[in-house]
Amino acid sequence: MIELKERNDFLNQIHLFNGLQDAELTDISVKLVERIYPAKTVIFERDAKPDGFYLIYKGKVRVVQPRERGDDFLTWLDSGDYFGEEALLEKRGNSATVITEDETIVLFLPREGFENLLKKYENLRSNFLVSIKSRNLARSIVFKWLDPNEVVYFIARRHKIRLYQALLAPFFSLALPIALIGWSFLSGTNSPAAIGAFLLVCILLWALWLVIDWGNDYYIVTNQRVVSVERVIGIYDSRQEVPLATILSVNVETDIIGRALDYGNVAVRTFVGNIKFNYVDHPDQAADMIREHWERTKAEGTQAQKDAMKNAIRTQLGLTVGQKPQEEQPPIPVSEDKEVQEKGLIRIVLANLFKLRKEEGGTVIYHKHWFVLLKQMGRPLLFLLGLAVLMVIRIWSLYNNPNQAIFEKLGNGGFRPDTILVTIPLLMLPFIGWMVWEYVDWKNDIYQITPDEIVDLDKTPLGTEERRSAQIENILSTEYKRVGLMGYLFNFGTVSIVVGGSRLEFQDVLDPAAVQSDINRRRMAHIARKSEDATNSERERMAAWLAAYHQNLEEFEPPLNAGEGDEMNRAGIMDDDKLDGQIDDLMDGPSMDDMDF
Repeated sequence: MIELKERNDFLNQIHLFNGLQDAELTDISVKLVERIYPAKTVIFERDAKPDGFYLIYKGKVRVVQPRERGDDFLTWLDSGDYFGEEALLEKRGNSATVITEDETIVLFLPREGFENLLKKYENLRSNFLVSIKSRNLARSIVFKWLDPNEVVYFIARRHKIRLYQALLAPFFSLALPIALIGWSFLSGTNSPAAIGAFLLVCILLWALWLVIDWGNDYYIVTNQRVVSVERVIGIYDSRQEVPLATILSVNVETDIIGRALDYGNVAVRTFVGNIKFNYVDHPDQAADMIREHWERTKAEGTQAQKDAMKNAIRTQLGLTVGQKPQEEQPPIPVSEDKEVQEKGLIRIVLANLFKLRKEEGGTVIYHKHWFVLLKQMGRPLLFLLGLAVLMVIRIWSLYNNPNQAIFEKLGNGGFRPDTILVTIPLLMLPFIGWMVWEYVDWKNDIYQITPDEIVDLDKTPLGTEERRSAQIENILSTEYKRVGLMGYLFNFGTVSIVVGGSRLEFQDVLDPAAVQSDINRRRMAHIARKSEDATNSERERMAAWLAAYHQNLEEFEPPLNAGEGDEMNRAGIMDDDKLDGQIDDLMDGPSMDDMDF
């Protein structure tokens, strides 16, 4: 039976109930009904009439949509998550089937109690509506970069006021085509109307582009990270992210208008830099969601350390080490696009000719932006275009001159091609070779991020190779810059990495913010691995010390009465529950001297 205080603490950790006082949490807690479901049990089915609101206190459930060919996996829900509210608020049948994965304890609020809850605490309704809006948006979009067990808990776009601000320019620009069309009607001439119609189409396309551009930017909170996605059609696709474990603080910034229209900025400060949700819808709920999953991540990390310590001590004492069951992976959807599945070698080669970022094993490889390639190939390309124009002019001249022909007929019945047309392709060959040289030179300049180091590799065709590298753990700071109109328009720039007294630069790379994020993530992962190795070493040392202490209890304690704990005395080991309790006390902070073995 879950105690009232434990229920209050549980509710207080969920973003839905933020802002409620202890008395209000108690009022809700006493109305919740504790239910225990065995593993692989259907809690409710799709299209069934909703019976209430469910909070997962312990365990894990799988959410699916039944189909004729089998269940379509939607998501996992874990301790602290909830379900059933959407059907209750929208007064319809359940949209999915919920099945327990493990033995699951839920706190259940019947339909009538849920409706009374929303009437009594009106501010809860907005929290539920934001959650439902976020889930609906998440279901409508597929993010291929999400991990199989990653769950999107919050997703939002910039507030519509940003769209309206962007649309002001095309709106006022409509005055010009309207004036031209009006002038055409008054003057009876067609030219102003044609120009006005052309400008009108351009302005409407501009406005449509702004709407689509606004709709392509997302702010996302998952159970693993905080993500900002920014896309500009035809120009770039940027994703900035930070792991929840690296977060230091979460702040909300709003002004008077933002508070009135429910938008603002959410600033997330981390070990590896900052990420900002600018003009995001529902900033308070977004910040609460980030804080909730940040706290969950810290709690999971602490529990993982405790479990590792317990297992280390059990290993030293020769006890059975409990194996954590492997989590079932959601099914990987199989693409029905046979053209993609049967992609030929030629298409693969062509697809990688100008690829600017790729991953091979654990290494990320970057090339300079294709705009740099165009600059390098500019001069030979201009010469080629000039020669091509000369060829077209020559062909046109021969075609229109009855006394000349592309192939001149000889007296012996043979044909001779025009000398100039033969010469021009021959003159093109050196410039084609020059372009190939520039492409190979561009392709050979690569930047690499491996799990352990960063590499700047500069190699000239048939020439020298220069390799500069640095250990990723020695990085002191990173920064990126986009310089010039082209850099901002095509989203490329230079990432500078300070290592000791030297500096490495990834020059002219696509989406420098994402490259910086890649470097910082690899750096944090490397540091985390080293820290984990050091922790494991210290854990083994401590486990050996504690095991030795347990195995020599007889030297430190009076002997037990005859027949009491014979098996324990023979093994020199305390019972499992007491051992777990002592380890929990140790991990929660008391010193060794305070532990009562």
